[in-house]
Amino acid sequence: MSQYNIAVIVGSIRRDSLNQKLADALVKLAPPEFSFRTVRIDDLPLYNQDDDAKPAAAVLRLRKEIKEADALLFLTPEYNRSIPGVLKNAIDHASRPWGQSVWGGKPAGVLGVSVGAIGTALAQQHLRSILSYLDVSVLGQPEVYLQAKDGLFDADGGIGPDSRAFVQGWVDRYVAWVKKLAA
Repeated sequence: MSQYNIAVIVGSIRRDSLNQKLADALVKLAPPEFSFRTVRIDDLPLYNQDDDAKPAAAVLRLRKEIKEADALLFLTPEYNRSIPGVLKNAIDHASRPWGQSVWGGKPAGVLGVSVGAIGTALAQQHLRSILSYLDVSVLGQPEVYLQAKDGLFDADGGIGPDSRAFVQGWVDRYVAWVKKLAA
């Protein structure tokens, strides 16, 4: 495979999302054969099994974008020691109806950034558990729990010099993971 299409799912929909900033910064560290597309999740209705037979246009778009992706990249904040409801809602929509999940078999990376000292450790653990059930192959190591501090991002929106080598190491492992499993 010469080109890898990555679906980026950011679990925060706020205007100044740290996790969206991190997603944008990661793109700058990836090789040119990796293209990234942020999947919109803010317009999805709340999941209701009654709607499985006639899903909303936003749900059909989500399912199509996930299905067409070679790999997944999840960036999540931590809300009350778990993942945000908007992210869980998107996961549920793309995994239903039963037996028609579009998540399975794809390689994925999970990381996040937060102002809290433990980063997004617990949210990531919950997300990994959900993705495991959905047959998504998540990169296990290294784990990345970033705390948003001055200097994490540089003036151009990239990763700052103090964290660049660490984050680049994660990106390099993710790239190798995707190439291995998406082949």
